[in-house]
Amino acid sequence: MVIIITGATHTGKTALAKKLVRKTGFFCVSVDHLKMGLIRSGNTTLTPYDDDELTDYLWPIVREMIKTAIENGQDLVVEGCYVPFNWRDGLGEVYLSQIEYICLCMSSDYIASHFDDILAHRSDAENRLYDADPAPASYIRDNRYFERGCRQAGNTLLMIEDNWEKSVGVWLDRISDTATERTI
Repeated sequence: MVIIITGATHTGKTALAKKLVRKTGFFCVSVDHLKMGLIRSGNTTLTPYDDDELTDYLWPIVREMIKTAIENGQDLVVEGCYVPFNWRDGLGEVYLSQIEYICLCMSSDYIASHFDDILAHRSDAENRLYDADPAPASYIRDNRYFERGCRQAGNTLLMIEDNWEKSVGVWLDRISDTATERTI
């Protein structure tokens, strides 16, 4: 089974992936780590700020990693924002039946009322270096972009509207139960 966790920046993708790995024992691949390895090794001239180009560059690699995991009966969590909305393309039904997908988004009201919390927790799962704090408007814009893209593509969306732990906890329990059933 492969579980894809994507969404806008700072929605808790990595934190959720870590919780899922602890609960299920699955392996995890961070698309951000793959991105930085390819950038730092000189295998691409793209920069961490070339989001659309990075998605086009990274997704074919990640898609084939997913296929390989499924073909080998390996359980895997793939987390990162470089997953295109049309992620199903290039994956046949044999693969799709073994994939769970979730896109994390925060509502505009959640971002506005929890912005200080979002900033306070932004390095919970990985160390982040920042030049300046972004404005809430940029987070709202990014989350609406992911929300629209997921809805238009018919992808599963988890909207965080009140409490992050509670919102992801319900999904985490359900997917952990599904993962356990599939691996028994």
